[in-house]
Amino acid sequence: MKSSELRQRFLEFFAERGHQVVPSSSLIPVDNPTLLFTVAGMVQFNDVFLGREQRPYSRAASSQKCLRISGKQNDLENVGPSPRHHTFFEMLGNFSFGDYFKREAIQFAWDFLVGQLKLDPQRLWVTIYEGDEQIPADEEAEDYWQQVGVPKERILRFGPKDNLWAAGDTGPRGPCSEIHYYQGDQPESQTPAGVNSDDDNYMEIWNLVFMQYNRDEDGTLTPLPKPSIDTGMSLERLAAVVQGVRNNYATDAFTPIIHTTMELLGANADHYAAHAAAYHVVADHSRAVAFMIADGLRPGNEGRSYVLRRLIRRAAYFGQTIGFNQPFLAETVTTVINTMSAAYPELSAKADYIAEVVTAEEERFSKTLASGLKQLEAMLSTPGSANGTVFSGAEAFKLYDTYGFPLDLTAKILAERGLVVDEAEYERELEAQRARGRDAAQFKKGAAAERWAERDLPATAFVGYHELQTWAHVLALEVDNEELGTVQRGQQVQLVLDRTPCYAESGGQVGDTGTLRGPNGVIKITDVQKPLPGLFIHFGEVVEGAVSLRDQVEVVVDAERRRAILRNHTATHLLHRALRDVLGEHAEQAGSLVAPDRLRFDFTNQRPVSAEQLHTIEQSVNSWILADTQVSAAEMTYPEAINLGAMALFGEKYGDVVRVITIGCGNTSAAAELGDVHVHAQTGVCSRELCGGTHVQRTGEIGFFRIVSEGSVAAGVRRIEALTGHGAIEWVANQTSTLDTIADKLAAQPAQIVERVDALLAELKQRKQEIDRLRSQIAAGLVDQLVQQKIEHKGTTIITARVEAPDADAFRQLSEQLRDRIGAGIVVLGTVIDEKPLLLVALTPDQIKAGRHAGKLVKSLATLIGGGGGGRPDFAQAGGRDASGLDQALSRVTELLDS
Repeated sequence: MKSSELRQRFLEFFAERGHQVVPSSSLIPVDNPTLLFTVAGMVQFNDVFLGREQRPYSRAASSQKCLRISGKQNDLENVGPSPRHHTFFEMLGNFSFGDYFKREAIQFAWDFLVGQLKLDPQRLWVTIYEGDEQIPADEEAEDYWQQVGVPKERILRFGPKDNLWAAGDTGPRGPCSEIHYYQGDQPESQTPAGVNSDDDNYMEIWNLVFMQYNRDEDGTLTPLPKPSIDTGMSLERLAAVVQGVRNNYATDAFTPIIHTTMELLGANADHYAAHAAAYHVVADHSRAVAFMIADGLRPGNEGRSYVLRRLIRRAAYFGQTIGFNQPFLAETVTTVINTMSAAYPELSAKADYIAEVVTAEEERFSKTLASGLKQLEAMLSTPGSANGTVFSGAEAFKLYDTYGFPLDLTAKILAERGLVVDEAEYERELEAQRARGRDAAQFKKGAAAERWAERDLPATAFVGYHELQTWAHVLALEVDNEELGTVQRGQQVQLVLDRTPCYAESGGQVGDTGTLRGPNGVIKITDVQKPLPGLFIHFGEVVEGAVSLRDQVEVVVDAERRRAILRNHTATHLLHRALRDVLGEHAEQAGSLVAPDRLRFDFTNQRPVSAEQLHTIEQSVNSWILADTQVSAAEMTYPEAINLGAMALFGEKYGDVVRVITIGCGNTSAAAELGDVHVHAQTGVCSRELCGGTHVQRTGEIGFFRIVSEGSVAAGVRRIEALTGHGAIEWVANQTSTLDTIADKLAAQPAQIVERVDALLAELKQRKQEIDRLRSQIAAGLVDQLVQQKIEHKGTTIITARVEAPDADAFRQLSEQLRDRIGAGIVVLGTVIDEKPLLLVALTPDQIKAGRHAGKLVKSLATLIGGGGGGRPDFAQAGGRDASGLDQALSRVTELLDS
């Protein structure tokens, strides 16, 4: 039975038993800063278990993408040598949110394994919690296991290390029950001592967690009002059991990748057997890398991005150990995509992009590997880099920081030489660098947030989605970080109101400006920031009178500026959709600026966007603008928004309730003419994104959209800058004016400019060729003239001359022509180009054999023109600062030759 069928059988089994089949969540946990990656199926249900989120079902089942490569759950070093450890794996799980409990969970597990998959019950072992001073032994689970047919002697008791689950020091917890399978060839020799031991014949395949207690901060344990079930089973381990193999890498989850690797190398079974661990690393990491990129990650030097870089480079390094000398991972990840896209369509949606990202990172690594290895060799030969068998952590960090060497790769290379890295020192260096970065980036923001947090002010009510002016009360005033009761004309002030129509800078959209008018004074608002959630800080200058605490004031947003911002913000959503249509679903937002005068949009793409693609993107956006469709905003829970198809931006943090912006497409003929790119017209929805910004009510209000630039801002990240509305119209007017000016200068109509310029370029090319021809004739005449001036000095033909040359290339060509003409001898020429003296020496082969060296001769001569130089034995040149010494230098040639 294939892995894909096992996955489907599991989900169908639980669907038939009233479970909602829930798609896998991203490898990037949403709103969970404690996790680097999704490590278990329950992660996406965490808030449901804790009662913070309600869902329309109380039973669920999923096949969850998981990655364990950090913290306590880090399997990286075991990957390759171990037959059952992986970085990426799929966790099959069934969940009950206060619905069924132990009896049903145990019955379901037994029915699936024994009833559906026909596993031999004589090879199955079960573990339960043995109990402690707070949580009793799980006699209940033991009874239920016996009821389904498990003999008591096959039910083993273990302590908290193996059979107690907890979310942390506080919170939900409970006993768990594990199912183990004996894979050995001698089932009659099974023994309880093999379970939870180092004996590879026994393998845990399924863990049933019974969440039934809650632990308070004081350690008090109380029963949960609604006990729940969380189970997890590795699809890869289950496949090994069902397919009858002892090694997960021998299952169909990995063999296609291994076969691809062997085919690329032209390797046979013996080569694979001799280097199995390296093959396994490549296969495992190829799966992890494909899914990480599909979920929005790009290689980098921080956090999750660094983990991705580390895995790509680690796979590339192990690939080199088995014979690769060119990038190859694009082929192995393509195999992953081909075999797993049916279950995870996000892979095929980004297939080309995934391959491009992997290849680009491999090429970067190849360029740094040689220099990094050379640096490592230099470090190893430097006294003090290693203390006995311990290599300096500071030096290892330098390799990472300068050459992109992951620590584990450095450790791998050093281990081959009997050395280990001082990892504690490495971590200190790494943390010091991170601290410097945090301090530099967060100093001002962090200080402001801390200061305002101490004020304990109520949240500001934002009314700016529907109102551009409102009455409010002043809650706080600051000047130069000092709290004041009244501010006077001329002072730069920060103030907090109980309500405001002014948008605070967030999500790329700049803050509003406007006017605050009180009973005794006026403040010009120049910016609005939000250092803390819900707290709006208005920045401004008192331009009239005075404003005091508790004043009732009228706040008015600069409406024209806001309208320009609305146009640009809605246009960014349309641009985002058009980019994904034209370039692929990988083109995700990586940053943005929404200002009144322009918009800037950063997105993931490995190569420049072509002129043709930019034209299509621009045409797409303008067609949606012309359709003049509705732009609507609605608030809903985050899961509701995702189920509706709303796009959540990678790296953004969202609350329980989110705002969804939906932009219609319309069915205009203009949109239809653009073909398949605009299939959105069939659904009526062009874009649906989570967004807290402000937007136009209909796309027609944007007016016109124009891209003005496209370029690179980082590896794999491109940037488009564009204009809308009045800004776009003004840009077109300026371009038209420039075009008219050029047409006037060319004495042509605007439509004839290209034709006229082409004609001028052709004429220019013809004249340049004529000039080159004339120069060649002049040079030939000069060569004849200079050859006639040659002298014989002690049997050596010498030409020394000061000449006129239009540029350095012509100067060099003249010397080469003279050297070729005389056949045997020395040519020394001098000239002045751009007021700077130049000397050039050319020697024929016989002079080099006689022991003469052009570089040494020109170096001696260069001192006379206040410069220096050198070069090859046959050809060398020098520059200087003093042209007055040029003639003297030329006159010293024979003297220097004799010395």
